[in-house]
Amino acid sequence: MVTATITRIAQQNDRFRLGDPNIPGQRFVTAGINELLKRLEISPEELAQAVTEFSNFTEDNDPLGEHDFGAFEFHRHKCFWKIDAYNQDYSMGSDDPSDLSKTRRVLTIMLADEY
Repeated sequence: MVTATITRIAQQNDRFRLGDPNIPGQRFVTAGINELLKRLEISPEELAQAVTEFSNFTEDNDPLGEHDFGAFEFHRHKCFWKIDAYNQDYSMGSDDPSDLSKTRRVLTIMLADEY
């Protein structure tokens, strides 16, 4: 069952993934993604666009409805992005991911085999 809190978390995760500066957090790519970008001479902006364009949320890939994970193909490589919700100092998970005053998000983009 999707509650108002889950809907709020999903909306915040979508806004963060799309680059909304009002949703606090950090963005990272793994070593594998960094190497792929360098090896294929791909701009980080192209990767960011692939992540922001993701909209294929289903019960299979988003069972909680929080829009916190996505799988996509990028230059013939299976990739994932994942959003985690931490407390303000990133020392542990947020006790209320729907509360922006308590939560800092981390978006990590990785090759599927790095998961």
